[in-house]
Amino acid sequence: MRIEVRRTGGFAGIERRAEVDTSLLPDAPLWRELGERARADAARGPGSSGVPDGFRYRITVDGHTFHCADPDLSEAQRTLISRALKEGA
Repeated sequence: MRIEVRRTGGFAGIERRAEVDTSLLPDAPLWRELGERARADAARGPGSSGVPDGFRYRITVDGHTFHCADPDLSEAQRTLISRALKEGA
């Protein structure tokens, strides 16, 4: 599974990107579950456009892209973003 996260916004407006190929990671099944849940959560509703100076995210999981924003992230989205930005740094 290939996961890409792009974070924009925030007070300083600095963009941050990360890419993770989970195929060789020992916890690949957990990544897959997080990716599928995060994408399903985004499909359930339009979410919000965020708040001033908040972060906005473009997440691509195996070629399927969705958007979400703080503070309206689901737990799966928040965890996936955090792990991807840490692992893909």
